This record gives sequence, C-alpha cells and structure tokens, in this order.
Amino acid sequence: MITYHKEGTTFEIKSKRILSRWIGEVVAAETNGEKRVGDISVILCSDEYLLSVNRQFLNHDYYTDIITFDYCEGSNISGDLFISIDTVKENAVTYEAGFPQELHRVLIHGVLHLIGYNDHSEEEKRVMKEREEISLQRLTI
Repeated sequence: MITYHKEGTTFEIKSKRILSRWIGEVVAAETNGEKRVGDISVILCSDEYLLSVNRQFLNHDYYTDIITFDYCEGSNISGDLFISIDTVKENAVTYEAGFPQELHRVLIHGVLHLIGYNDHSEEEKRVMKEREEISLQRLTI
C-alpha cells in the first residue's frame, strides 16, 4: 500500500489513486511482474526537514530533492521516499519543467531506486534517466 504524508509543508498531492496505480504499473513493468508494491510511504517535506534527515541518517550536509530508504523484502517493493517540495519547485524552474512533471519525475526516481536502479556512475545515470522518461510516459493524469 502506498501512503502519503507531509512534514514541514502544507503541500498536498492530488490524484493519489492515479499516482499509486501508476507506481504499481511501473513496478510491474520494470520487474516483468516478478515484484509488486509492498509498503511505500511518500513523505512530502520542506528543504529543512529533508536536510535534517540527510544529516541524521546519511551524514550528508546538503540539500537534495529526494532521499530513498529501501525496505524491500522478497517480491515486495517497500520503502520511504522523502521528497523536498522546495527543491522540486526550484528544479522545475531550473530544468524548465512544470512543477507536477518534476514532482512525478522525482517520485518515480525514488521508486526506481527501490526496484534496484542506481545513479552513481555516468552509465547508471543514463539508464536511470531513460527509465524515468519511459515511466513518465505511462502516467496519464
């Protein structure tokens, strides 16, 4: 089950059912039906809240758009996706994307990490970007 929460922001996700269905479709497609959505928490937060999570759990002292905590077991895709609404808004301007599109990209980026994609090397970044684009094409809102 996918749940949505907020910390330090008043922003609310609209179309939660559509997004949850989309995430399930991406998980099924990316794993050839071998895995399914377990428990995924999407926590929308402020820059400051996400910075505190980054410092406390990862010993990183910088802002970011998303932090993914992976709790996957067996065939269940589970985890916590902390998303900074502030940084997503800034990135939407920087990349000349609409805010909803950037939010969806960051959200599916976290899900792709849970599936097993990484983005450390240049090749991994290229593949991650490709999978993000394919996943975004699946979303119809």
